[in-house]
Amino acid sequence: MNKRTIELSGHIIDSLTLTKTMGIIMDKGGEFDILEIDVGRKKSDVSRAKIEVSADSPELLNSILDELSVLGASIDEIKEVKLVASTKDKVAPEGFYSSSNHTTHIFYKGNWMLVEEIEMDCLVVVDEDTPRAYVKPIADVKAGDMIVVGLDGVRVTPPHRSRDEQQVFEFMNSEVSSEKPLMNLINGIAKEMKEIKAKGGKIGIVGGPAIVHTGSGKFLASLIREGYIDVIMAGNALATHDIESDLFGTSLGIEVETGKIVAHGHTHHMRAINRINQSGSIQNAVDDGTLTGGIMYECIKNDVPYVLAGSIRDDGPLPDVITDTVEAQKLMRKYAQEVDMVIMIATMLHSIATGNLLPSRVKSICVDINPSTVTKLSDRGSAQVVGIVTDIGTFLPLLYNALHEE
Repeated sequence: MNKRTIELSGHIIDSLTLTKTMGIIMDKGGEFDILEIDVGRKKSDVSRAKIEVSADSPELLNSILDELSVLGASIDEIKEVKLVASTKDKVAPEGFYSSSNHTTHIFYKGNWMLVEEIEMDCLVVVDEDTPRAYVKPIADVKAGDMIVVGLDGVRVTPPHRSRDEQQVFEFMNSEVSSEKPLMNLINGIAKEMKEIKAKGGKIGIVGGPAIVHTGSGKFLASLIREGYIDVIMAGNALATHDIESDLFGTSLGIEVETGKIVAHGHTHHMRAINRINQSGSIQNAVDDGTLTGGIMYECIKNDVPYVLAGSIRDDGPLPDVITDTVEAQKLMRKYAQEVDMVIMIATMLHSIATGNLLPSRVKSICVDINPSTVTKLSDRGSAQVVGIVTDIGTFLPLLYNALHEE
C-alpha cells in the first residue's frame, strides 16, 4: 500500500472538514487511519488531526491527496516544494499543482512563502530572483516559468467557520433557501459594507440587466454616487438597458416606472447603442450631454471603473464592451484581487465567472431569484458565497434603506 500522513487544523469538527476528509478518502477507494486527534474545548481553540491515507497505487493516492488539499489538508512531512520549468508557452509540467481559491503557502528554501494573487484552477509560479510565489492561469504560462509540481511543500488554509453566534458571512455556510430571514441578511450585509468602507476597503458589484428591468437601477446608481461601490463587472446588457432607461425611460421597451408597454419600445435598446456609438464611448456620451443619469453615468462621474465583458449573443455591442473574453478575464482578475466584498446580482454567467476568480477571503453574496445560480457557484468551488434567493426589485431598495438607517 502507498501511504502518506496528512494534517488537518482549525475548526475541523463543526465545519465538517474531518467528516468530508474521511468521505473523500472512502469514496475514491482509499483507506485511512486516524493517528492523532486533539479536539478544541473552547470557542477560541482549534482542533488538529493526523490521518494516514493509503491507496493501492501512487496515482490513486495522489488523486486523493490532491482533492483533500482543497479542504486544507497538508502533508505532515514538510518537504521543500518541487519546481519544474515549463518547456513551452501555455504548457505546464505533468503533475503540476492546481491551485484552490484559499490562502496558500509553499515551503521554499526553508521558509513558508505566501502565494500571491490566489485564484482557483491556476498554476503556482515561483520567481526565484525576487523571490516570490504567485498564480498564473495556464494561458499565461511562459517557457522557463518555474512551476510547483505535486503537493509536497504546499499548505492550504481555508477560511474557518465561525464558532461564535451565527454570522451573515459565516464561511462554508452557503445553503440555498428562499426561507432565510431576508431583512436579517440585508441588515448584516449593510453593516459589513459600512465596516469595509470605514476601513478603506473596496466593494464590487457583479450585475445583470434585471437590476434595470425591476426599476432598481436608481438605487445602484445612488450607491455608486455615495461611494459604496468601487468597481462594476457586468456584460453588454446591464449597460445597454441602463442607458436605454436614461434615454427613453424604458428597459426592454417597458416603461421602468409604470410597467407599461411602449409602442416600438423593443427597438429602444438598439437606438441606445446607436447613440453611444455616435458619441464614441460611454465616457464621451457623458461629456457631450447625451447620457445624463443612471448606473454608467455615475461610474463615469465618480471615477468608478467597470468591466463590460462581451458574449456571443450581444446586440451591438456598446463600444466599451470587451469582446475578447481572455482580455476581459484579465481585467476582471485584477479587480477580483483588490476587493474585500463582492455582491453578485441576477446574472448567472457573470456570477460564476467572478466567483471562480475570487480568493475565498473575499466576502461574497449572490442574490438571484433562481436558486440554481447560487448552487452552481458553490458546486464550482465558491463555497464561501452567501446565497440570497429573492427578487432584485426587493433586495436593492431594502439594502439601500438599510445603509441609510442610523
